[in-house]
Amino acid sequence: MIAMVDCNSFYASCEQVFRPDLWGKPVVVLSNNDGCIIAANKETKNLAHIPMFEPVFKIRDILQKNKVTFFSSNYTLYGEMSQRVMNILRTFSPLVEVYSIDEAFIELEGIPQKDLVEYGKRIKDEIYQLTGLPVGVGIAPTKVLAKVANKIAKKEIQHQHVYVIDSDAKRMETLKRTKIKDVWGIGRKHTQRLTEKRIVTAFDFITKMSGEQVRKEMTVVGERLWRELQGKRCLDFTTIPEPKKAIGTAKSFGKRMEDLDLIEEACAYYISEVSEVLRAQQSCATYVQVFLQTNYHSNIDKQYFNSHTVTLAIPSNNTFYLIAEAKKALHYIFKRGYRYKKVGVNLSGIIPQEYVQGNLFIQDSKLSDSRLMKIFDQINTKYGKSTVASATTGTRKNKWELIKESRSARYTTQWSELLIIKR
Repeated sequence: MIAMVDCNSFYASCEQVFRPDLWGKPVVVLSNNDGCIIAANKETKNLAHIPMFEPVFKIRDILQKNKVTFFSSNYTLYGEMSQRVMNILRTFSPLVEVYSIDEAFIELEGIPQKDLVEYGKRIKDEIYQLTGLPVGVGIAPTKVLAKVANKIAKKEIQHQHVYVIDSDAKRMETLKRTKIKDVWGIGRKHTQRLTEKRIVTAFDFITKMSGEQVRKEMTVVGERLWRELQGKRCLDFTTIPEPKKAIGTAKSFGKRMEDLDLIEEACAYYISEVSEVLRAQQSCATYVQVFLQTNYHSNIDKQYFNSHTVTLAIPSNNTFYLIAEAKKALHYIFKRGYRYKKVGVNLSGIIPQEYVQGNLFIQDSKLSDSRLMKIFDQINTKYGKSTVASATTGTRKNKWELIKESRSARYTTQWSELLIIKR
């Protein structure tokens, strides 16, 4: 059997863990630059007139009227809380597939069927006890069925947030009340096509269509979903994530930027972030792309977008070398007279670092000092992000970084932001 464990309203729940005064009260989390609502707890969702992904400036009065507390996104906190949850799951099973920041599949082979409900409750209770985060647990023979079970566990409170599909009869009964749009892997376009064929539920999907029909309409991917809903495992467990084929980041500035020096600092900072990810998976990049854009929503600013890609003489994961090459790309596309909203960087052509070939015309030691980068990462891991950094990243981050006026403290990763308990 497979369990799907999913944290409830994850971002909002992380904020509430360290704010007991907000337990049971409406909370939302905002996107980058405090733009729109990207997460909300159940108390907020019960206020039907507060839609998700709505720009905050349009509904700020409604939020304040309903005493909704809103937070700027705090991804450092969310990532560390996610890691705690995944570590707890590994104490219940050696096979854990991290599906997203707040979801994971775990293999429950060897757990007696009669004990599955209690085992699911143990998982739920231990995560709540050790992290304060509420979760739903769905257990079934396949991944797709486990996702279906998890959705029911979270919605139907009578199951105490644990739902197990442990028989064919229960599987069929569950699929009859699962709408086709709620099946994991079936998107909007396929939902529309299937609905036109009067296939409204997951039960309709497996009984009214043959495997050949599904393959024709939805390719082999759809056929795998069809078989999984029938209780036949088709999707493998992936406990070790595949190395990333491309790594990038792009964030809007807190205000429109015209100063090339400040944009350079932001670009260098982003390169530092992605190069750390590159080294963590022991890879090197062949290409560095930088793009620059104005605010295309503005009716006042002149519009401009451009990107440039640099091919590295030798694939590298050295922060200083990558920053130097990104700086060349940025200078190539930068034009004065525009107010820029965003700069972004992408590393591609990623290969394992042991496969990197040298260049007869360049001394490799000048491009990639692995010992230096190793010490660099060790210091930043021990003492905190950007404890040591390239001077190109500058000291004026507050002039270009995202707006985050309502960001909570990074309680679990920053010494200066530890929770203080007053007597």
